[in-house]
Amino acid sequence: MSDLPFGFSSGDDDDSGKRRNEGNGPGGNDPFGFGAAGAGGFDPSQLGQMLSQLGQMISGMGQGMGPGGAQSGPVNYDVAKRLARQQLGATIAPITSGTTTAVTDASHLAELWLDGATVLPAGATKSVAWTPNDWIEETLPTWKRLCDPVAEQISGMWTAQLPEEAKQFAGPMVGMLGQMGGLAFGSQLGQALGQLAKEVLTSTDIGLPLGPAGTAALLPTAISAFSEGLEQPESEIMVFLAAREAAHQRLFAHVPWLRQQVLGAVEDYARGIKMDFSAIEEAAQGIDPMSLSDPAKLEELLSQGTFEPQTTPEQKQALERLETLLALIEGWVDVVVGDAVGERLPGANALSETLRRRRATGGPAEQTFATLVGLELRPRKVREASALWRRLTTDAGMERRDKVWEHPDLLPDSTDLDSPAGFIDSIIGGGTGVFDDPLAQLAATEARERDAAGRDTPKSAEPDSDENSRDEGDSDSASGKS
Repeated sequence: MSDLPFGFSSGDDDDSGKRRNEGNGPGGNDPFGFGAAGAGGFDPSQLGQMLSQLGQMISGMGQGMGPGGAQSGPVNYDVAKRLARQQLGATIAPITSGTTTAVTDASHLAELWLDGATVLPAGATKSVAWTPNDWIEETLPTWKRLCDPVAEQISGMWTAQLPEEAKQFAGPMVGMLGQMGGLAFGSQLGQALGQLAKEVLTSTDIGLPLGPAGTAALLPTAISAFSEGLEQPESEIMVFLAAREAAHQRLFAHVPWLRQQVLGAVEDYARGIKMDFSAIEEAAQGIDPMSLSDPAKLEELLSQGTFEPQTTPEQKQALERLETLLALIEGWVDVVVGDAVGERLPGANALSETLRRRRATGGPAEQTFATLVGLELRPRKVREASALWRRLTTDAGMERRDKVWEHPDLLPDSTDLDSPAGFIDSIIGGGTGVFDDPLAQLAATEARERDAAGRDTPKSAEPDSDENSRDEGDSDSASGKS
């Protein structure tokens, strides 16, 4: 997990900076290492030689292409699936009937307990037990939607940076560069998913609805490994994780805008990507085009982190929205599951803390999501979101808390997570009814204005004649009201 698929930086650019400062010899201003030959430093014969070698290499990777060697889309997902499964090993133990029954029973019990902790009804229509291979196959459609926008933007920028002479000469062969990019992205995605598939516990372990809608999925093999060394029995751990999975399913099933809001933030991020092609220049200086037919050499080239997107203001806004939204989802699940199982499972609090530590130490879910999407879900935000939902439950009640999910504009933002008092006051004051009944909001505003006007009016000596005294003592105010 040390390599950053799609070239996302971990925040420290020291290594990449060293690469850019080294090798400042001839060709430093030559993006593709063609030297000074040809018009403007471009030598068509060398480009042709390089593309010819790339074609030979790609033709040798026929197993990773579609029918006839074609590749559709910016990421080669056939390669991704093949590499992910290779990491899992040749044999994957099938799910036994007893394990399937245990998962079904745990999910049913969790749903019963959750009924008393949230007003959102059950969102899963079936509960299943997945092997790691099942997880890869069932979640790949969602990964496509997450990864395609990023890969498309990077691939398009790669083509846009070709010199005009190169574009004219290459012509249809530019598509070969797209296949190269799809192969590189697919390879890196496969490595990440293969690692994650061995350790993910449920289909929503990352906080996203990765699996099919209405399907609550647990991975018993990973749950058994997770349970080792813990004091709680594995059966209780499975019920606890089933409750978290069911809570996620309720939220995504009954908040129809939530899925699009999360995935839309990823797409907004992708549209804001800007590339630093100085890293590509450095990597290209020492490339021998003839060596690209060697898969080992190609792997070495791809692992150097050639692509290093620069963060733009638009990306920062999209990432903040996505990070806050994912933290709110996880925080709500923490609170709801805690209320549902807290008194029924003695070790629930310890399990919750174990999962928090797992996030805090950068577990596989956080690492993989950071490398694939360029986002790190900070544990601090999750903890603060949990605290906000807990206070809102205590002060406003379960129904008002869950009503906040009715509209995206009602959700707290990152500022509210840092200082939740004002947000909670707005909910207690009726903030969740603003979008449902604007007339009620207007009536409440008029009532506050009348109260304010009454406080500014001198009181009569006779309480029973308060209205008459107010009319006589403040006729201008009274006439203004009429």
